[in-house]
Amino acid sequence: MKKQIVLPRYKDTLAQMGEQIKLARKRRKLTAVQVAERADIARSTLSLIEKGDPSVAMGAYFNVLRVLGLQDDFLKLAADDTFGRKLQDLDLL
Repeated sequence: MKKQIVLPRYKDTLAQMGEQIKLARKRRKLTAVQVAERADIARSTLSLIEKGDPSVAMGAYFNVLRVLGLQDDFLKLAADDTFGRKLQDLDLL
């Protein structure tokens, strides 16, 4: 499997996402072990997710969000494609 390279300026975005996932877990008063077990991932994988590690599979991120009841947030990814719509509008001219 090829290692994912993320530019340094975007690593902060992933780290912020990981921190938000961690806070969501803590708000629900769930331990890392509980979430990892329910998401069917290793505790170490959850730790990587909570750090925003780009090497973790998207499916693992989804399963953690599902355990937290936030699975619908996954649908928000790229939902508001303003730039894409502008490109499409230019094509219509």
